[in-house]
Amino acid sequence: MGNLVTLLTDFGDFYPGVMKGVILRVNPKAVIIDITHSIEPQNVYQGAFLLYHAYRFFSSAVHVAVVDPGVGSDRKALAIETQNHVFVGPDNGLIYPSALEDGIKRVWIIDEEKTAEISGTLSSTFHGRDVFAPAGALASIGELDRVAEVCDHEPKRLDLFDYRVEDQKIECRIVFIDRFGNVVTNVKAEDVKAKRFYVKGLEFPLVRCYSDVDEGEPLALIGSFGTLELGIRNGNLAESLNLKDKIVLEVV
Repeated sequence: MGNLVTLLTDFGDFYPGVMKGVILRVNPKAVIIDITHSIEPQNVYQGAFLLYHAYRFFSSAVHVAVVDPGVGSDRKALAIETQNHVFVGPDNGLIYPSALEDGIKRVWIIDEEKTAEISGTLSSTFHGRDVFAPAGALASIGELDRVAEVCDHEPKRLDLFDYRVEDQKIECRIVFIDRFGNVVTNVKAEDVKAKRFYVKGLEFPLVRCYSDVDEGEPLALIGSFGTLELGIRNGNLAESLNLKDKIVLEVV
């Protein structure tokens, strides 16, 4: 894997710095890339979606992802070795879609007691520091077997594209709202057949880019995730319509 380690969490701005300290203590040559630490708290689905759309832009890396509502419980800690990467995180579906797409080779169960020997502690609330950071660091230097064992465990599955297309409606998820208030759905481009959509009575014409409509006008397009995205040019759609988790699109 070389020395490249990425981090994706819902931790905000303090805890990731501590994780980096643990990683660098194990691998001083590590190059650590922050994908994001702004996942909505406990939103495993969003974390999985953003990891899925980020990992492929690295040729080879260890991806440490921690969105872990079950921290401290009996949920397993995993490292999944794939064709080109290693994904480290809780067994709650977070790392599964990315690992599956890259081609799963081996699944490792991480021994939390062994990783605690590296971090020096084992908190029931901060496994990012005490479990996943040590495991990820060791994976980056080819020594994952110091704290993990290969097993035949089946990782928890998570379907990123579980939308439903029925008649003149699409029931889908809002997977991400960017800082501009644009609404990213999980509807793949190949299933976008309509030329306009309606949400709460508002029409969203399908266009190529934001500048195809006038300022303040709604629009739909295929965004950088390769999925259907809704927005208002130079406005905040999520706030305007109070959109959050799931959405029903009427199509024409």
